[in-house]
Amino acid sequence: MPAADIVFRARDLTKTYRTGEVEVVALRDVTLEIARGEFIVLLGPSGSGKSTLLNILGGLDVPTSGEVTFAEHRLDGASDAELTRYRREHVGFVFQFYNLIPSLTVRENVALVTDIAEAPMDIDEAIALVGLMPRRDHFPAQLSGGEQQRVAIARAIVKKPDVLLCDEPTGALDYTTGKLVLDVIARINRELGTTAVVITHNAAIAGMADRVIHLGDGRIQSIERNEHKISPAELSW
Repeated sequence: MPAADIVFRARDLTKTYRTGEVEVVALRDVTLEIARGEFIVLLGPSGSGKSTLLNILGGLDVPTSGEVTFAEHRLDGASDAELTRYRREHVGFVFQFYNLIPSLTVRENVALVTDIAEAPMDIDEAIALVGLMPRRDHFPAQLSGGEQQRVAIARAIVKKPDVLLCDEPTGALDYTTGKLVLDVIARINRELGTTAVVITHNAAIAGMADRVIHLGDGRIQSIERNEHKISPAELSW
């Protein structure tokens, strides 16, 4: 694919963690490219390296060896200040746990991020995108788990990030609520053109993706392209 279409390029990424004399290799020689606007699912069991890879792509961690670039900007070897700026300007994160501030309303939780964004979208626009305008003045304790996760997504997208990185976004949700959350992520990818990378251990979710990257033992085992993506409404697990 043309170089201009590549948002992430990784070459021979390895990540090793050491605790005393114990060495754990979390990633082993991972090489991949992710195009602008793609919906990618990282699939694999616990310990396969999914979160480590996502954290490196998001600038939360750095590889032990290998190269990783975002839009031709090197992330490996970048300083803490450079990685902070990269995360602030380009990346939205959604985690399994929502990390909302209990004393702030939906609108106030989302508005927090706009203080560090260069050109954020309108706060109410972000809330409307996740379908929570009727709840915007509610506090987290007054929301369901799925609604809290949608607040977390609104908070991630209000700064108009280039990429949305999601680590098990439905892991704490029931089937019906999880599908609603996945639908929001798919709409943001489709309507805003945001590159989305979603970690899951649930193979059924893979049907939503443009490509599915299977990881195991810190390595990419296979990469599959979906010729016929399905909508979240069609998922079953």
